[in-house]
Amino acid sequence: MNPVLNDKAFRSTGSVEFGQEVMTVNGVINKSLILWLILAAGAYIGWTHPAQTMPLFMPIILVTFILSLVIVFKKTAVPFLSPFYAFGEGLVLGVLTLFFEKDYPGIAFNAIALTICVLFCMLAAFKAGKIKATNKFYAIVGVSTLAICLLYVVEMLLTFFGVAGIPFIHSSSGIGIAFSVFVVIIASLNLIIDFDMIQRGVAYGSPKYMEWYGAFALMVTIVWLYLEILRLLGKARR
Repeated sequence: MNPVLNDKAFRSTGSVEFGQEVMTVNGVINKSLILWLILAAGAYIGWTHPAQTMPLFMPIILVTFILSLVIVFKKTAVPFLSPFYAFGEGLVLGVLTLFFEKDYPGIAFNAIALTICVLFCMLAAFKAGKIKATNKFYAIVGVSTLAICLLYVVEMLLTFFGVAGIPFIHSSSGIGIAFSVFVVIIASLNLIIDFDMIQRGVAYGSPKYMEWYGAFALMVTIVWLYLEILRLLGKARR
């Protein structure tokens, strides 16, 4: 489950005073479009200027991580910080995608197209009630997401200390591809929870600035989904 988008995130904002604007679904959609345009601009720069962006790769990742933490713990800052977060994410994605594209021509278009298809399929399934965000659904997706996160953390720690990582995470073997397929499925199902959480935020009458928070949180999930699809396609091409 997306760690930045949960029931507590909206309940913690408190009630809206009389006369103040509240969060709406259309507002979240509009903010999402703004953030994605900013991310696309960052991705274009990262893609077209890798020599200038690559030396700043790790600092950009660190800055975007810090921005995400500030946004999570200081939600009123999200309208001001989320555009910078989106731009930084765009720079990182542009460079990463370029590297994949050089090794596997055409993979960038396929990854973007598949991500968009998954997004709209999940949205359609959610709107039609084909996939319902029940308590059991929340539990299964949440536990699976946590397990994947822990596995990635262990992998990073092993790599940091010079120990061989977990082979199937990067392997193009049958097990490696099956793992990536599983992660893509879990990332996709997280979108259902995001949609449900945004609807709950609207139902709670959350403050207007939470539209930016909903858009930011949705971006986190979609970026994760895109990266996992990119990894899966790379394994398949190998």
